Amino acid sequence: QVQLVESGGGSAQAGGSLRLSCAASGATDSRSVMAWFRQTPGKQRDGVAAIDGDGFTAYADSVKGRFTISKDNAKNILYLQMNNLKPEDTAMYYCAARDSPYIAYWYERAQYRYWGQGTQVTVS
Repeated sequence: QVQLVESGGGSAQAGGSLRLSCAASGATDSRSVMAWFRQTPGKQRDGVAAIDGDGFTAYADSVKGRFTISKDNAKNILYLQMNNLKPEDTAMYYCAARDSPYIAYWYERAQYRYWGQGTQVTVS
């Protein structure tokens, strides 16, 4: 089992920045793909960004050039640096991990076995 705990959410002005963190514990594997998803009320949970064990990254078109996903394998922490925030970035953000090291179809929720509880980001 893998436990994921997000932190770093909060409120920001449009154009501002926030950094989310996700601490992983338990049976972690540095080769596993990890990702960030987000969800607003009444809508499905969408993929934001993902990273594999080699550091290869993938992003949703809506956040390319503004968000950066990274991972500290020594500390088992996943990060999401969010710059130039927009009101449409307002959502609950979730950290997720899959058992596979392959980043293909990273945006599919069903590919992820482990999920955090989420952290709220509000941009005004």
